[in-house]
Amino acid sequence: MSYKTALLSAAALGIVLPGFAQDSDSEENRLGPVIVEGSRLNQTATEVGSSVSIISQEDLEKLDFDFAVDAVASAPGVTINQNGAFGGAASVRIRGASTDQTLVLIDGVAVNDPSAVGGAYDFGFLDTSSIERIEVLKGPQSTLWGADAIGGVVSITTKTPEEGFGGQAFAEYGSFNTIRGGASLEGAGDAGDFRLGASGISSDGISKADEDNGNTEDDGYESTTLSARGGLNLPAGARLEATTLWTDAEADYDSFSATGEGSVGDGDEMTKNETLASTVSLKAPLFDGRLENLVQLGYSDISRESFANGAPSFSAEGDRLLYRYQGTLDIDERNTLAFGAEREETSSGGEESSIDSLFALYEVKPVDTLTLTGGVRMDDHETFGSETTGRVAAAWNPTGQVTLRSSWAQGFKAPSIYQLTYICTFCGLTEPNADLRPETSEAFDVGIDWRSGDGRAEAGVTYFDQETENMIDFSFTAGYDNIALVNSQGIELYGGYALTDWLNVSANYAWLDAEDGDGNELSRLPEQSGDVTVSLDPDGPFSGAVLVRYNGDEANTDGTTLDGWTRVDLTGRYALNDGVELYGRVENLFDEDYQQILGYGTPGLSGSVGIRLRY
Repeated sequence: MSYKTALLSAAALGIVLPGFAQDSDSEENRLGPVIVEGSRLNQTATEVGSSVSIISQEDLEKLDFDFAVDAVASAPGVTINQNGAFGGAASVRIRGASTDQTLVLIDGVAVNDPSAVGGAYDFGFLDTSSIERIEVLKGPQSTLWGADAIGGVVSITTKTPEEGFGGQAFAEYGSFNTIRGGASLEGAGDAGDFRLGASGISSDGISKADEDNGNTEDDGYESTTLSARGGLNLPAGARLEATTLWTDAEADYDSFSATGEGSVGDGDEMTKNETLASTVSLKAPLFDGRLENLVQLGYSDISRESFANGAPSFSAEGDRLLYRYQGTLDIDERNTLAFGAEREETSSGGEESSIDSLFALYEVKPVDTLTLTGGVRMDDHETFGSETTGRVAAAWNPTGQVTLRSSWAQGFKAPSIYQLTYICTFCGLTEPNADLRPETSEAFDVGIDWRSGDGRAEAGVTYFDQETENMIDFSFTAGYDNIALVNSQGIELYGGYALTDWLNVSANYAWLDAEDGDGNELSRLPEQSGDVTVSLDPDGPFSGAVLVRYNGDEANTDGTTLDGWTRVDLTGRYALNDGVELYGRVENLFDEDYQQILGYGTPGLSGSVGIRLRY
């Protein structure tokens, strides 16, 4: 961690502590239409035009997800690959794009790892205890968020303080000697607000290499997560805010085995991962609130260490520093303009890279029922020069129950620092590939959403088509080179119905056809996947949910096929009173034997029980 870490952490504390000293007064309820924060125009879900899945705090609590990767997996069109539970490396792929092409934001700041080969973010360690909301924006989003957002964006918002003064604490115990707990303290008043949170988990785990193949050694896991958010409400409607999310994790994993399934077997290896994401933001309205100005400084840092038989075997660290300005001008009731500039500096292994960006977004509502959005962005990379991406979207609400939407967008991803600096010595090379170019994509989607007049039912369907060119892959002639082309198309469905006031059922399904330029099926992508959730909340202290998750057959990297699987999970909560709640979870109820990646095992029938206090 560098001096920038100390700078942002000190700024966060400087904002949190004054907020702590304020008295709390009542304020208006902030609930309203669902706003898609990732749109950068504060558009509602019926205005945004493109396909977005929103996972709320209520969803996270209802299904009792411990790790963010399990929550993201519930979005249609998203594929998760994890090499073993409890800290196994976890990738998130949106509509068939590679995990390197998924941009991950925490409170608006990119946390993709600059030291990773392709710059991907590893979801294996991110706990949900400090998360309030997750948005999954599907398809290219480079016009909105710049490089890396070539396949989609996962935007994570940490928890915000609630009115008054209070907090929560929880503790749980479960299978594999898993202990998890945490606590938070928060307050909000006229002058400001704050929230502090801490959580941790420790588990003996299971063998990363599948136990069915004779691998009996458990691979343990432990992590600690700290979060802080604070804000000061300044004169003239201005607001100063800071956020910090820090995770420190250790995970055992298994080793290469020439004879093992998937080339993995028991071994004495361990990895340490430390991740920091921090922001300091100033919001200042002008012209009676018509122009909202945002000035933001963001910083993320990821350090990794690996050990084999107790001895260090690998280490890497990468960081990102972001400078951002965005202005959002409400021209009138029907026209909104957002414009801004960004500079992102990344570094890893003594190498540095930077991108300067300008962007503009325009929203017009010719009539009350139609929202049209257009945008353009220019990214100037210090190595590759300028790349311009565009985006257009439309959302039409002919009635209060129907939304027709469509979008077209371009994506852009610069090579990672690793790819730019790698010299393939065994290929006979003495310098990196000077001809490496950025990856680009182009996609469109079209869909319809329906809501019943009484609000009890909803359904939607989306068709998408995406082409990615100049994909970077390894070759034995040039090292990393632009040698791949990917075409993907598919359909995403969702629906929900309130059978009674206390019983609801919802479902989603995705069909995906993803091929390379030679027509070969992409590996580790199911053609079909989906979820069914039944939730019940009758009068009284009990509530619960049943989650059925299906993942179809997948092609392995060796040309074989990984069998599909269906898993059933149960969750339940029992409120002893307003401040004390018991809860429990049963995972893999029918003890399904399955793998997400060839050779790596998953937990069988397991569960946990816990208690939650609200004060």
